[in-house]
Amino acid sequence: MNSDEFRRHGHAFVDWMADYLDNVEQYPVKAQVAPGEIAAQLPAGPPERPEDMAEIFGDFERIIVPGLTHWQHPSFFAYFPANNSRPSVLAEMLTAALGTQGMIWETSPAATELETRVMDWLRQILGLGDGWTGVIQDTASTAILCAILTARERATNYGINERGFRAEDRLTAYCSGETHSATEKNAKIAGFGRENVRQIAVDDGFAIIPAELETAIKADKAAGRRPAIVVASLGTTGAGGFDPLRPIGEICRRHDVWLHVDAAWAGSALVLPEQRWMIDGIEHVDSFVFNPHKWLFTNFDCSAYFVRDPDALIRTFSILPEFLKHAEHGRAIDYRDWHVQLGRRFRALKLWFVLRSFGVSGLRARVAAHIALARELAGQMAAEPDFEILAPARLALFCFRYHPADVDDEVEIERLNKRLLRALNESGALYLTQAIVAGRYAIRFSIGQTETQHRHVQAAWDRIRDTARSGSKREASEEA
Repeated sequence: MNSDEFRRHGHAFVDWMADYLDNVEQYPVKAQVAPGEIAAQLPAGPPERPEDMAEIFGDFERIIVPGLTHWQHPSFFAYFPANNSRPSVLAEMLTAALGTQGMIWETSPAATELETRVMDWLRQILGLGDGWTGVIQDTASTAILCAILTARERATNYGINERGFRAEDRLTAYCSGETHSATEKNAKIAGFGRENVRQIAVDDGFAIIPAELETAIKADKAAGRRPAIVVASLGTTGAGGFDPLRPIGEICRRHDVWLHVDAAWAGSALVLPEQRWMIDGIEHVDSFVFNPHKWLFTNFDCSAYFVRDPDALIRTFSILPEFLKHAEHGRAIDYRDWHVQLGRRFRALKLWFVLRSFGVSGLRARVAAHIALARELAGQMAAEPDFEILAPARLALFCFRYHPADVDDEVEIERLNKRLLRALNESGALYLTQAIVAGRYAIRFSIGQTETQHRHVQAAWDRIRDTARSGSKREASEEA
């Protein structure tokens, strides 16, 4: 492809992207295809000869787009958002064109220094206070792994990196049963072993019970184990629970245990000063992560990881082979020492574009609007006699279930809600996911897509209500 062809196709692609973002509501939210249906349309082997870009793009529209779930659809209410915005998309285009590999300062000084600056902007925007240093990771899962590995090394005086595990290195990690599965997965990767991950009981608000945590830590110490890390959650995936940082942090300080906070989704709400109740006790925290790629309008992937002691992070990961030495080593930051991977994308560019394009006021307005929409809808559902709120809308997530007055059997209620969820998602009009809340099957409603408005939420509620009740009437008629 020559420059003229690149320019022509590039303009056409931008036009397509603009049209897509303008008209994404025309697509079914969830892909309406069966397993294997997309692969069946693709050749079994690669092309021998070059193909024309118009033909390639035509297949993209014909084969690929129908097989996509549209995360940027304003009626996407599943999982947590992975939203983008037009400024972020433009920055991603520049990032792709530049092809920057920012592993060390020398390979692109601007990439390193921009990241340092925008991470400090984020620290200020979230109200984290002084004493934090940030780095962009790809995902919160990677950030949790960094925290666990750093805690492992601190607990063993950086011995495991040098000698490997010894018999006496029986390390333990602590979280709740509501904590993201990445914690257990990363504890396994870090060599703790699944059996040494303690799931602490939660209260009625789905938050860790501090007394139970301290009891577990004391029991492990008495048994000759080394408590290394607690992973506290702000905005758990299932029910949106918030662990109390102050009492947990005080326990961690008493027992010299690393405290990591996973605020992957909810951390974006800290742009609102009135939501900073969730970080009461932040002074006791050692590391903190949230994802701008979830609810801060920045394309996936972009995860903001903050640490109080960057030297501990660097000591855990740093290796200096000859090919990575450069004249400014020691005088400039080399972010390849701040995480597992060596190579680094220029993620700071899209974050910079977003922060400047929205401004703090714009970020606050969008996030506050999503929270207000969730609370309004949860209130409407709670007012209906045949719907129950199983987890309240503390931010922009809540969990509910359909519960007809004449049905008391839990197995039957679960069956009704599974059927309801399937019918809603198969409609293509909206997309929701499920959770288990206090042992009961629930449907999650998560608001956070960039362009979601009141009309989208109300249309979703109308469909939920009508689908649930029409399904119950149909079953009653069939039984009669």
